[in-house]
Formats: sequence, C-alpha cells, structure tokens
Amino acid sequence: MEFPPRPSDLPLIAARHTGAIRRGLRCWSRTASPPPALGDRRWSAEMILSTWLQAETGAPATPPCATGASGGGFDRLAFRDLPASEWLPEGRPIDLAISLNRRAWDPPIEIPVPWYGAGMSFGSVSEQVMLARAMAAHRAGTFTCTGEGGYPDSLVSYRAHVITQIATGMFGVREETIQRARIVEFKYAQGAKPGLGGHLLGDKATMAVAKMREAVPWVSLFSPFPFHSVYSVEDHRKHVDWVKAINPEALVAVKVSTP
Repeated sequence: MEFPPRPSDLPLIAARHTGAIRRGLRCWSRTASPPPALGDRRWSAEMILSTWLQAETGAPATPPCATGASGGGFDRLAFRDLPASEWLPEGRPIDLAISLNRRAWDPPIEIPVPWYGAGMSFGSVSEQVMLARAMAAHRAGTFTCTGEGGYPDSLVSYRAHVITQIATGMFGVREETIQRARIVEFKYAQGAKPGLGGHLLGDKATMAVAKMREAVPWVSLFSPFPFHSVYSVEDHRKHVDWVKAINPEALVAVKVSTP
C-alpha cells in the first residue's frame, strides 16, 4: 500500500487497525499478566481488560474488577451481574435509546445509545481528532462535544451530531456556532480536574488554535474555575436567555462535575 494512502484506502486501513486492537485486547483479557503499559492508578489494566471483555462478550467479569487502583472517584464502577436464569434470550432486541429532553416546550432529541462524546477542545486535540469523533457520532446516531475551544468549520457537515460548549474563558464562542448547534452546553466545571479551571499550554496554542480561540499564538490559555458573570440562578437564566435569543431551537445543557 502506497504512502501517503489514497482516500479510498482509508476504510481498509481503519478496519485493519481496529481488528488488531480488538484481537490484542481479547487476548490480553484472558491472560494473568496484562501489558505493563496499559492503564494507570485510576484505570488499572485489570479494570480496562475486564470491562472490555464484558463489552465484547456480554459475560460477567471474571474476576470482578470494579475499583481502580486509586481507590475513589469515578473509577468506582458497580456491575450488577444477574444469575443465568434471569438472562434475556439470545438475540432478543434491547432498546438502549434515551431522550435528552422531556420538556414539552423544547424540541425532542433522542439518541439510540446511552452515551455521547464528552468535550475535547480544539488545541487539546487536533482538528482531525475532532472530525473523527464527529464522524463516529454520526455513524452511531449520537453526539460529540466540541469542548471549549471553538467549533471548526470542518465539523459543519456533521452539525446534527455536534454539541458546542460555552466555558468560562469564552474561547471561540460565536453567534454563528451557537446557531448551528442542536445542543449548547455551559461548562460550569472542568471534568478532568474539578475546581481548577482549564489550562491549554502555550505549545498547543498554534496559529490555527489561537485564531479559533481568538487568542495570542503560543501563549498559554487559562479558563477560570467559575463563570464570573454567574453568581445566582438569575444570572444563569440570563445566559440561557442569551443562547435562546440566538438559537431558539437549541437545547441548553449544563456540565458539572464532582471531585
């Protein structure tokens, strides 16, 4: 296969890599010695492989690995294993769809799977990664979130599956991006490090990233922990009204986190 690959070769390349990754995880999950480079203190190798095996086969975890090595936080997962007598018949269809809005005065949005892609901003990841996530969300019928770094034009083709985010730094927030979004998310807390705000290193603030974020290239960017314009429910209502004035059809969501 020639390099760089032709666009027509990309599906084959993706299929080969996906197959190799799946075969590797399947083999490692059945051994007693996981690879040393897999996992960390929060998401241990045993926990990753155990969860993978459950997703791949539907079988209960053996041995059960429900707690990461750090002993707390969101790595504490509880899997409710049912006895074989309560298992659903093989091949029975299962409805995993969930509604993202049950209020009568906003457009109904339903996704066929109980998950969507969390915010990963332009700068923390490349535009190619953002585009790949949007394509995956389109294929799965769900959503992906732009994070706080703006909404690249390359995602417009997948606008029906993109959530745009407004964070404390207001980076890349424009009326046209709010107008093209089905869901607008206010980020009141940083998911990866609650209570600390956001920080994009200067090396990641490239010319393209800085232009999108309306910032100075190669200078570190900080998002404060709180919205300094929101200190009450009434202040939050003003933010919601602002978004609704720009895009009356958008659903407004709020991102919060716990330590």
